[in-house]
Amino acid sequence: MCYTLGVKVIRSSDIGNYLYCRRAWMYRQQGFESDNQAELASGTELHRKHGRKVMASGVSRTLGFILLLLALVLLVSYCTANWI
Repeated sequence: MCYTLGVKVIRSSDIGNYLYCRRAWMYRQQGFESDNQAELASGTELHRKHGRKVMASGVSRTLGFILLLLALVLLVSYCTANWI
């Protein structure tokens, strides 16, 4: 059973767009396209590149943490082997 039959669904991005610029939101609801499609596309690409950099940073940090733990394990094993 569909409870939204006949009712327009409001998405969170619609709320964000409305709060940012009510007039632009209204134009978009009426079907008007923005004149600055090239700028919007370049902004989307910029966000995509930034997302990739953030993900690469997280992978690098995780790899560094694993290497640090490996170095500590090797140091402890070396020290305990030479201590006895």
